[in-house]
Amino acid sequence: MGIYTPAPYLVSNRRRRPSTPPGQACYTTGMTLLEIRYALQSPLSAEQLRNLSEFANTYGLRKFKLNEAKTELSFEYDASRLRETQVAHALGLAKIAVVKKLN
Repeated sequence: MGIYTPAPYLVSNRRRRPSTPPGQACYTTGMTLLEIRYALQSPLSAEQLRNLSEFANTYGLRKFKLNEAKTELSFEYDASRLRETQVAHALGLAKIAVVKKLN
């Protein structure tokens, strides 16, 4: 039985690709961000705001804003993950009456 001698490490002159920044390795496509604004029938109540907060964890929703008078609501969402109809449906589930879409 002989003595095992490992082969030498191969050294390459090829340039390495720059490393991928942390958090971007598993995402290969960009987002398509859209914003949709709604005029509300009445200012939001505390209960409606709580209901809306449950929607905040929806996959694809980036953020939502309410104007100071609490009569306009806007959503920024990723259109590759959510549809406008899904946003409108979530408003209905939160018992938020919409008068019209503003944009």
